[in-house]
Amino acid sequence: MFNRNRSERNDLFLEKGMDIIMKIRYKYLGVFLVLFIIEIYIGVFVHDNIIRPFVGDALIVGVIYFFIRSFIKKVRFLTVYVFLFACTIEVGQYFNIVSILHIENFKLARTILGATFDIKDIFSYLIGTIFIYVYEILESSIKKIYNRNHK
Repeated sequence: MFNRNRSERNDLFLEKGMDIIMKIRYKYLGVFLVLFIIEIYIGVFVHDNIIRPFVGDALIVGVIYFFIRSFIKKVRFLTVYVFLFACTIEVGQYFNIVSILHIENFKLARTILGATFDIKDIFSYLIGTIFIYVYEILESSIKKIYNRNHK
C-alpha cells in the first residue's frame, strides 16, 4: 500500500467506501473563503443594528456549511446539521457556557462561542440555512439541465 502512487492510494480509499472525504472541492472552499472574509469584515468594521447582528449570524451558517462541503461530499441533511450546531452554540450562550468552561478570559473563545443569548440569532441562522438550501436546489437543477443538454 505504501509503494503505490497517490492516485492509486486515493482509489483504494474510494474502493473501501471512504469517498465521503479525501478530496478538496475548490468551489466550496472558494465560497467559504469569500464568506469568511465578509464575516471578518463585518466583525471588525461594521457596528450597526442590522448588518452585524442579523447578516453576520446568517452568514456564519454558510461559513460553517461551505467549510465542511470543501472536504466532504454532499451529506444528506447537512444544512439541518449545521443549523442545529449553530442553535446548540446559541443555547450554550443561554447557559453561559463560556463561564461554565472557565474560558471567559480567552477573547477568541468568547468571540466564537458568543456571550449573550438572543432568540433573533436563531432566526438569523434559519434564514442562512434557507439560503443554503435554495443554493443547493439551484445548483442541483443547473447540473441536471446541463447534463441533459450535453449528453
